[in-house]
Amino acid sequence: MERRTDDEETIRTLGLEYEATIRVVPKNILLPVDLGEGCDAALEYAVEIARAFGARLHLLHVVGMPAMGVPEMGVAYSSTMIDGMMTDDLHALERMIERHRGACPIDAPLIKSGDARDAINETAKELGIDLIVMATHQRHGISRVLLGSVTESVVRTAPCPVLTVKQQPEHVEKAA
Repeated sequence: MERRTDDEETIRTLGLEYEATIRVVPKNILLPVDLGEGCDAALEYAVEIARAFGARLHLLHVVGMPAMGVPEMGVAYSSTMIDGMMTDDLHALERMIERHRGACPIDAPLIKSGDARDAINETAKELGIDLIVMATHQRHGISRVLLGSVTESVVRTAPCPVLTVKQQPEHVEKAA
């Protein structure tokens, strides 16, 4: 008989022939942040979950390609401007981490460029993430059609469970 750790559970489905061991207690949590409204609430949830389960928290910020410029439309940023934006974003992430220092283990923040959906899923695989915690932005109408929902896409494609944190009503009204 195999020995299980306390943070794993054997799940039996459709009888004894289908048996799998899954991680029930997260040990590595990924928090993708866009530095916009709603990310503070998601950070609070992620910190509390990490603290409760003794998990390590990883913050990820993705600089999307449209933010890097659209050369076809005559808008392009120099490498100096991009470096400056990434440095500013890194400092913002470090300030977020500093407010929660000591609450749970938090790794150095990660900044990547490209499509947020792909970067989140790739990072989750690279780091062996057990849980992704993400804010929802409550977009409606044309902004949802044009911008899509990164959270919705990650929920459908992530290699692990995803916990979504809804913005508080007062933040939704301000963002609209």
